[in-house]
Amino acid sequence: MYVIELLPRLHLLRFPVGQAYLWQDGEELTLVDAGPIGSGALIADAVRGLGRAPEDVRRIVLTHFHEDHVGGAGEFAAASGAEVLAHRLDAPFVRGGLPGPPPRFEAWELPVHAEVSRLLPEGTPLPPPSVTEVADGEVLGFGGGATVVHVPGHTDGSIALFLPAEGVLFTGDTVASSPADGTVMPGVFNLDRDQLRDSVRRLAGLGADVACFGHGAPVLRGASAELREAAAK
Repeated sequence: MYVIELLPRLHLLRFPVGQAYLWQDGEELTLVDAGPIGSGALIADAVRGLGRAPEDVRRIVLTHFHEDHVGGAGEFAAASGAEVLAHRLDAPFVRGGLPGPPPRFEAWELPVHAEVSRLLPEGTPLPPPSVTEVADGEVLGFGGGATVVHVPGHTDGSIALFLPAEGVLFTGDTVASSPADGTVMPGVFNLDRDQLRDSVRRLAGLGADVACFGHGAPVLRGASAELREAAAK
């Protein structure tokens, strides 16, 4: 796993598949997504490497239920005591015991998904001790007020997080950037691609300057313009 400082208060944690983000407010940290199974100890090590303790992470906000985003949530929550939050429509799958609905793949996505699946650890995620449900428009206590934005399409309960005071947007897998050239694009492996496009358009209208994706390099300046271009694709 790689740890990359994006901004003085924002770090990216990059796993073999997918990535998570750490946001700092004074002595308090927030984790957005938690990587695949086995990531809990890696996240704890990353936090210590930044001179902090795992217990400084007060909350883990999950953008959706897919295993490359929630696999480490239960592990790290057990180690840190952090609260785990997810949208009410994805929360039952985050809690464990219920399989979430599979994506409706386009033909070209099938070999890509097979390669991604090959890289993911096997096993069943440790369920978080509890999951707090959040809703569209709710404001969470970090980043000067982080607004929950419901963006269905990738999953029914996908959310983004917008920090208006900071101009920072966490998109989850609703938006991604290409590993080849950094082009910003709608996410893949979706339940409803038309619904996803509507969600991308909603995010493009927020006016974010920084956009942090679940996959691919973040955009650190002028993100709203790139999101508008992605929404038109």
